[in-house]
Amino acid sequence: MAPSGSRSIKRSCQTVLYWIPVIFITLIVAWSYYAYVVQLCIVVYLLAYHVVFILFTWAYWQTIFTKPMNPLKEFHLSYSDKELLEREDRGESQQEILRRIAKDLPIYTRTMSGAIRFCDRCQLVKPDRCHHCSVCDKCILKMDHHCPWVNNCVGFSNYKFFMLFLAYSLLYCIFITATDLQYFIKFWTAEGRTHDRLLEYLNGLPDTQAKFHIMFLFFAASMFSVSLASLFVYHCWLVCKNRSTLEAVRAPAFRHGADKNGFSLGLSKNFRQVFGDEMRYWPFPVYSSLGDGCSFPTCLVNQDPEQPTSPGHNPPPNKTVVGESHQFPAKPLRESQSRLLNSAPSWTENGGAEDKERRGTSNPAMAIENET
Repeated sequence: MAPSGSRSIKRSCQTVLYWIPVIFITLIVAWSYYAYVVQLCIVVYLLAYHVVFILFTWAYWQTIFTKPMNPLKEFHLSYSDKELLEREDRGESQQEILRRIAKDLPIYTRTMSGAIRFCDRCQLVKPDRCHHCSVCDKCILKMDHHCPWVNNCVGFSNYKFFMLFLAYSLLYCIFITATDLQYFIKFWTAEGRTHDRLLEYLNGLPDTQAKFHIMFLFFAASMFSVSLASLFVYHCWLVCKNRSTLEAVRAPAFRHGADKNGFSLGLSKNFRQVFGDEMRYWPFPVYSSLGDGCSFPTCLVNQDPEQPTSPGHNPPPNKTVVGESHQFPAKPLRESQSRLLNSAPSWTENGGAEDKERRGTSNPAMAIENET
């Protein structure tokens, strides 16, 4: 067993390594600010540039420093349940204990083998769409992926911020590319001119250093635009389908089988689950997502014989699930959130054709879930 001092040094080194991508992006952004504002310094563009820059850095900050949400205490095993689980042999006897515990929880997904999803590391029954991140060493609600560029897990608590970060960083790069293009073209078409005439032709760009800043700024912005555009479009598709990156690769499994569209409620409701009901909050990286992250409406829970078959399916957010001590969510939702999460029309909004597609069992792809 390694000494505690060695483990501490190892953890410190890992922490430093995890922050390197964030520092790299921060330096690139800081340099781009210098190159555009100080070297290019076109007054007519600066106002629009700073609006985009502020929204971009605000969203990036929120994505980095918003802590991922973990399952509520109701999903953690009690001391007596832990002891009982440890005493039992692994296998069906443990599953019986977990099924008894999960019966009182709003859980509809299973493992591919039909077992209750249980995290050995966190000692809890996993809520729907929750996964254990091996980097954070925690179970993350509605985990999408662990992103090294923000040194954070992207999940329920910061997925809206991540989407806005992608949107504003793409807009930032496109804006720089578009406004810098004319000077980039002039730089190359002015070859062969004398140094003094070149500076005059570039409309007052002060020196050779400035010209190279502008040239490489164009290259960097255009290259980032391509990669960001593909990533942003992909995540827009995920939002429209109400899937996480993990669910796009491996469909969530219900008792009747795997179903890639199990959590889809239709385009409008899927979007509002991430961005909220109030349009004035959509463009800004402030929290407005609906729900509690522990339970999600789904059109397929009716097929689970162990769960209620009432039209609303999920327990009302402001009522107890079992006894007086279990409430989902911990804090009451706004009326608009309750409408989204509990209204009966949610389950059939997409019509009969898509519902038939949902009920068919899909073939899950190889899992990329970052679990221990």
